[in-house]
Amino acid sequence: MGHREARAADTSEAPEEQSTAPARRQSALLWLACAAQFMVVLDVSVVNVALPSIQDALGFDAAGLQWVVGSYALVFAGFLLLGGRLADLYGRRRVFLWGLLLFSSSSLVGGLATGPGLLIAMRAVQGLGAAVLAPATLTILTITFAEGHGRTRALAIWTAVSSAGGAAGNLIGGVLTDALSWRWILLINVPIGVAAVLSAVRLLPADPPRTASGRLDAPGAVLATLGVTALVYGVNQAGPHGWSGPTTLTGLAVGIVTLTAFAVTEARYAAAPLMPPSLVRLRAIWAGNATMLLAGACFIPMWYFLSLYMQDVLHYGALATGIGFLPHTLIGIAAARLAPAVMRHTGARSLIVFSALLGAVGFLWQSRISVDSGYVDGLLGPAIVMSAAMGLLITPITTTVTSGVSEQEAGAASGLMNTTRQLGGAFGLAALVTLATAHDTPTSSYRSVFTATAVVCTAVAIMACALPAPRKADPAAAASEGQARH
Repeated sequence: MGHREARAADTSEAPEEQSTAPARRQSALLWLACAAQFMVVLDVSVVNVALPSIQDALGFDAAGLQWVVGSYALVFAGFLLLGGRLADLYGRRRVFLWGLLLFSSSSLVGGLATGPGLLIAMRAVQGLGAAVLAPATLTILTITFAEGHGRTRALAIWTAVSSAGGAAGNLIGGVLTDALSWRWILLINVPIGVAAVLSAVRLLPADPPRTASGRLDAPGAVLATLGVTALVYGVNQAGPHGWSGPTTLTGLAVGIVTLTAFAVTEARYAAAPLMPPSLVRLRAIWAGNATMLLAGACFIPMWYFLSLYMQDVLHYGALATGIGFLPHTLIGIAAARLAPAVMRHTGARSLIVFSALLGAVGFLWQSRISVDSGYVDGLLGPAIVMSAAMGLLITPITTTVTSGVSEQEAGAASGLMNTTRQLGGAFGLAALVTLATAHDTPTSSYRSVFTATAVVCTAVAIMACALPAPRKADPAAAASEGQARH
């Protein structure tokens, strides 16, 4: 850890001491990365409330309709590892533009689709563009901002925007579908994407020439993509077919075998590994990603079950459900913005432990919900606690898993973190849906789900104890940073 700490100490002052012009450029790059990340996260959930309209317009059957959501999520998760490494090998500017063009063009064609097959295909292409964009946005930030308070603030804003995109999907989808058409949940990405492309061309520095060693690990790319995709597919099949169903077991088996082959290939045979083993061996990386995996299993399924409660028990419509998530959204954003200031006093590891335990308290409170609970007495109080925990939690985990990583491996680290979060969400949702269906009444179902989530949140706190201890602050660097800000 010594060389990593020395490098961080050497660079921690740099961003704060730069002139105003570079600072403006940093700010513009931050908002460019956040705009792209918002689109990626938004499109995971924005189609949910529009599904009935899509079914009526294009003639989907029930089995096909689920793939409007599933094709995006499956390809997104499956290609994240590859998408992250592409930025390291082919250049961040080039890969970021590829991702934007893929995402925007598929949104345009999908929004104009006249049949089910074309829409599902374009949602899959959207997922591919998202898998390239999501790690690239994080890589841009970790390269633009040196380690220290400046990077932590940037990651906090990125986290807040990510949280807002996930929570705002239902609201934006409901507004666009009711006011215009379901097509606009996809078409809205086109002008945003065009603006982002123009900004990226102007702001992102030209990529350096590729070297002979900068070649893609094709066997590793195939194994990683196939393994993660099969694993996510198998987990998603557990809901409709059960954990012992043939499609579930086949997907899980193929995923496990293929990912095992991927790990062996990277460790023994790959000349330029897709996922460098030396990176994964770093304590901050393996422990941080294990923590993120468990955190994803807590907070990603939360939206699904709260949405079901509002629609099935409180009988809210799509728009009312989206509005019901506003407190979660606003509190999550506020907590994410607060995280850097708290981290300066507590350190990343302590904040992760505190936030996870706070989340466990919120989920336990939410588990007391009943069919007689209204919005204020059943959802609002727990929403404040759970969303504050979520906002405070993600920034220190992200900061931990991106610290001390070289520029040549920044994309791989970003892709890995995004992958573990998505895998955690997929496994968490499938397991909790199985738990919920084992109960006869809505009350016992929701109580068991949120109690189990509280247990997993406690496991996040325990896992966080394996993270590296915070290094002692450099008094000279801290004084210089304070003078630069004032």
